[in-house]
Amino acid sequence: MSKTTEKSHQNAQKNGQDGFVTAGILVIGNEILSGRTKDTNSGYIAEALTAHGITVREIQVIPDIIDLIEARIRDYAARFDYVFTCGGIGPTHDDKTAEAFARAFDTELELNAEAHGILIRHYGADRMNKGREKMAWMPKGAGLIENSVSAAPGIHMKNVFGMAGVPDIMKAMLGVIIPTLRAGLLVHSRTIGCDDIPESMIAPDLERIENAYAGLDVGSYPRFKDGVAGLNIVIRSTNTDILDKAEAEIRDAAEKIRLVAQK
Repeated sequence: MSKTTEKSHQNAQKNGQDGFVTAGILVIGNEILSGRTKDTNSGYIAEALTAHGITVREIQVIPDIIDLIEARIRDYAARFDYVFTCGGIGPTHDDKTAEAFARAFDTELELNAEAHGILIRHYGADRMNKGREKMAWMPKGAGLIENSVSAAPGIHMKNVFGMAGVPDIMKAMLGVIIPTLRAGLLVHSRTIGCDDIPESMIAPDLERIENAYAGLDVGSYPRFKDGVAGLNIVIRSTNTDILDKAEAEIRDAAEKIRLVAQK
């Protein structure tokens, strides 16, 4: 990352500065870290937030350890405008996110009457058990995130949203959350395909172009298809005029490299 891009990233991390709205994502679960379950939630959340004008700055996968979850929630809540967690709010002994929320916000768990009522209506009073009741124990003062899939609500405390780890449930919860969020500057992106340009040849031009425009991010991503090397150059900025200029310069640099190679 160039000094220019690093500076723009640091500026964007400061809550609310320069029109950016920032977010951090915490994926919680031993099953993710073991590789048994593949994380698809963080990518989905990041894509949805980006489309809403919210810049995701960090994603972490952490185990079901209360002290660690608490620490990460505290850290992210202080550094980002919004924090999204997924996982650990179910009925079993290893679902520890609710307790971590309570600790992070210096409160304690209580049987949330609204959440309890939702679960009773969903399951029926005669089918309630300790596991299902566990999902109604929320930090004091918590708001509830609607769950249209399986009823058990998520947790909302200040700027932190605790969602389920099951992808379909997470998506339903996120769909409820996003319309309530403040939108920031929309980051636009473009992809420039270069099938015949070695990455090492165009690298100096990419660095020069990125440094020439404040707030421009240039990424270079090699790819291989049917044994043939290619390159995707992705440029990102909130300013479409900058994208126009940067794209033109990159295409021009690529064409010059092609001409040299043909001699």
